[in-house]
This record gives sequence, C-alpha cells and structure tokens, in this order.
Amino acid sequence: MGLLRTDHQAQSDERLMELIVRGDERAFGALYDRYQRKLISYFARMLWNDRERAQDLLQELFTRIARQPGSYDPARPFRTWLYSVANNMCKNEYRHEAVRKAAVPHLRAGYNGTVDATHGDAVDRERFRERLDAELDRLDPDQKATFVMRYHEDMAIKEIAIAFGISEGTVKSRLFYTLKKLAERLKEFGPNATIRHGTA
Repeated sequence: MGLLRTDHQAQSDERLMELIVRGDERAFGALYDRYQRKLISYFARMLWNDRERAQDLLQELFTRIARQPGSYDPARPFRTWLYSVANNMCKNEYRHEAVRKAAVPHLRAGYNGTVDATHGDAVDRERFRERLDAELDRLDPDQKATFVMRYHEDMAIKEIAIAFGISEGTVKSRLFYTLKKLAERLKEFGPNATIRHGTA
C-alpha cells in the first residue's frame, strides 16, 4: 500500500490526471495533497483573507475535477489550467457577492508576502503589510490575480500567460503597471519600502 502511494506521489500532475480519468482514487488523493495548501493560500489572498470561503472553493474545485476530469485539456500544463480555473472561480465570487468594493481589510495575521519595509520597526512593517493587502483588494481582479500568481505563488511569466490565455508581454506589462500603481499608493512609507520577489 505504501509503495503504491509513493508511486502516485512521484507521478507528474498530467499523469495523475490521466489516472483520475480512469477512476484512480489514489491519484486523485495525491493531486489533492499536492495542491490543497497552495490553493487555500491563493483563494484566501484573492478573497479578502476569508479562509472559510477559500476552503469552500477548494472543495468545489476538486469536486469538479472528480466529477468531470475530462474537462482538463491534456494539451495544457495542469498547473496553469488549475490556476486558470481557480481565477475564474474568484471572478465569479466577485460578481455574485457584490461585496468586493465594500470589503475593508483589517488586521491580517500570517502575511507571507515578499514585503521589505526597512525604514521602520516591526509595527511599521505590519502597517505596511496591512496597507499592501488593502491596496491589492482595490486592484482590478486580473491585476490582483497576476500579482498574487507571480509574487506569492512563484509562477513564471510563461505560466501566468498560459493561465490567462494572454501573451508574456501582456503579463509583464500588467505587472509593471500594477507595481507602479502600488508604489504610488504606498509612497507614504518612503523610498525604502519596496515590493520585490523574495526567496523562499
């Protein structure tokens, strides 16, 4: 039994999806274990740090995969397809809830972003994190998703382009203007407050 589980864990995402289409429950479990924490984090950041809602969307997404594994196009990398579906689910949340503009983020613990506010102490860094989260919530959904995919999920420009169905140049441009907009809105923290891609 243990050997079978190890074998499944060693398989690529795409191979696991092939097995899921054939009804392999262990393959489904391996894929779920591989992505559940990453997707919870992604949904939470996209949906106002609402971890309960993030958990609901995670279950909904994997229920969809279990019921309709054939909806995945094997010609696409699984990871980019998965985040594309997740992003569309977030957009549906924005439309259906009609609370995005009214959402006022407040103290958010556990921020794992790549923020460096070197001019102040721990309190200043916490304020900066709170403000960054608030400004991310004000962005266009596509801008926010691109930022989160790049700087929180560590996805490559090419992967993001595939997930959105746009060119790599468009992704780079979107990131450039998003970072510029955030820098302008957070300028009160001074020139040493930067948003950068950190190391894991």
